Amino acid sequence: MAALQLTPAAIAEPTAQHLALSGSWTALGIGTIERQLDALPANATIDASGIESLDTVGAWVLQSYLRRRADRGVAGELSDLPEQFAALFDAVAAQVAQQDRPATPAGAAPSTLGRLGRSTMDLAEQSLALLNFVGQCACAIGACLAHPARLRWRTILFNIRSAGFDALPIVGLLSFLLGIVVAYQGADQLRQYGANIFVADLVGLSMLREFAPLITAIIIAGRSGSAYAAQIGTMSVTEEIDAMRTLGIAPLNMLVVPKIFALLIALPLLTLFADVLGVFGGMLMAQAQLGVGFPEFLERFVKAVSVTAYLSGLFKAPVFAIIIAVIGCFQGFRTAGGADSVGRQTTRSVVQSIFLVILADALFSVAFSALNL
Repeated sequence: MAALQLTPAAIAEPTAQHLALSGSWTALGIGTIERQLDALPANATIDASGIESLDTVGAWVLQSYLRRRADRGVAGELSDLPEQFAALFDAVAAQVAQQDRPATPAGAAPSTLGRLGRSTMDLAEQSLALLNFVGQCACAIGACLAHPARLRWRTILFNIRSAGFDALPIVGLLSFLLGIVVAYQGADQLRQYGANIFVADLVGLSMLREFAPLITAIIIAGRSGSAYAAQIGTMSVTEEIDAMRTLGIAPLNMLVVPKIFALLIALPLLTLFADVLGVFGGMLMAQAQLGVGFPEFLERFVKAVSVTAYLSGLFKAPVFAIIIAVIGCFQGFRTAGGADSVGRQTTRSVVQSIFLVILADALFSVAFSALNL
């Protein structure tokens, strides 16, 4: 009934130089009044005292008309507009002015120093955010260790299967091939000096100390770290993480802690599996290229590889596991926007995980050398 009682918007012309507006300048009452405005005298004054109601539609029509008058060189504004409509009319005027404002020309390309400074600031911001995330993860893990009942064992076991057991074929195959490559590349050099038996030293130390833990971590970073970032990133985009917080569920306890515990268990076991397959590949190549049989290879292998050398390689796996899980989850939580952001953060998680794993491996090498291990 209220809509039926509206007085339609109207324009009266008491004189040729004067226009009087009246009625309801709203979405319901404006009708086809916009087309009438363009047919009116361009230099007439406009009296708005008779306007009974005004909404954004009516204000937009009036502001657009005034803007077209201004473009023709005729200045004008509404006179005697009721005070209750002034704020709305000014707000719409600002929007119309912004719409009509010409696009700001692109500035000059930043200099090399400017790009370097921007990259440095982005790196510093991301480093601080990562440090904050690591602190939150440490607090969440500490709370779970203090109250083991909070651990989600079903989720942990699921992640062990997906990140560990399901990765056995690819880890085993690449480690086996890497052992073959190491033995094959060293075969010619060892044969020249009659040191065929030392292929066991070459394969054993290189695989157990360096190659097996490193290649396993790189595979898991590309396989599981990217999956963590994509999963959490998709949940961020679809606002599932916000829903979890609304329900009182801590996202770190649900999504991050189980993944960290799962990789802490799975990655050392995968590294052990890679050690066995890598050494076995080296044994096959040693027999084929150097004539070193399995018994001779194993006898020399036991003498060449100490328990310390074996444990130094296995010790790296938990550190690599923490790096991969934390970086993958961190980049997932930084996802914002749409599907393109999910892909971008997933790529960053893989690149950063591999970089930090190799950096950590280099630091381990320096530390072990300083400790004579």
